Amino acid sequence: MATLAQPAGPFALGTFSAPDGEPFPGLLSKDRVLDLRAALGEPALTTRGIFERWAELLPLLHALATDATGGWQALDGLRVHAPVEPRQIFQSGANYRQHVIDLEVAHRSPDDPRTVEEARAEIAAIMDRRAAEDLPYVFIGLPSTIAGPYDDVVLPSWAKKPDWELELAAVIAKPAYRISVEEALEYVAGYTIANDLTDRATVFRRDMPAIGTDWLRCKNAPGFTPLGPWIVPAESIADPGDLRVTLKLNGETMQDESTKDMLFGITRLVSYISQTSRLLPGDLVLTGSPAGNGIHWGRLLRDGDVMEGSITGLGVQRTRCVEEKS
Repeated sequence: MATLAQPAGPFALGTFSAPDGEPFPGLLSKDRVLDLRAALGEPALTTRGIFERWAELLPLLHALATDATGGWQALDGLRVHAPVEPRQIFQSGANYRQHVIDLEVAHRSPDDPRTVEEARAEIAAIMDRRAAEDLPYVFIGLPSTIAGPYDDVVLPSWAKKPDWELELAAVIAKPAYRISVEEALEYVAGYTIANDLTDRATVFRRDMPAIGTDWLRCKNAPGFTPLGPWIVPAESIADPGDLRVTLKLNGETMQDESTKDMLFGITRLVSYISQTSRLLPGDLVLTGSPAGNGIHWGRLLRDGDVMEGSITGLGVQRTRCVEEKS
């Protein structure tokens, strides 16, 4: 049963199912859900299909959200799945100023002559120059990592240092290719929550240091990206650059930061990605994770841990970690 948490605005979109039923695209309004296949008379409709016709269907969704007639189901009687199946996932790394400073300080060489304060000040200046002059750092992930917002997270036996990374995710509304920063928000349908799990032990290739990071190995295990619980339309989020990102581990707050700390905001990320790749409806743009990851605390994920992630106006996801059974 889902944890009830009201999204911002009059409605949100998600994927739901009744017990033993097949998943369906649903319109969430307050504590009730409307099956959009029946409401729109399209039995094969998916949430991604809605984004493929976002401009056409958005007014209809508004009208349906205010319609109190039949077809609504109670949310607490439904299973909540990942809200969309993306074709592409674009992930931003090292995009929170304080997070990068913390990581750089933590990984200083033992013979670094600087004090912690000197190192922090120097790295902070570098981050400020990067935000002003440089480009975002973006890599790609696999759709097979997507899991539901209340599903168990299986920790693979080979993942020796699994870590959490709660992130704001933007959902694309229409094909975007070589678009400007100024027009980027026109291509964003809405926002959701992603937890971009990472095995810190396999981030770097020890056998091939010249190549550097191994994003396939450290981030793409099945279920390593819990997503949702739902997607809130962009028009309901006044400022995606001013949302609170909070992750609790077993009830203890580990991450609690504003998206104001991002080096590159939504518009710069979407525009930058579009200069190389064609973004498609339903695709995800993950915006990076703030300070407070497990590697910072010296406490990585283990069997039985419960992560609760929330972002202002987007709801709450709650996932339990389980060890892979051999």
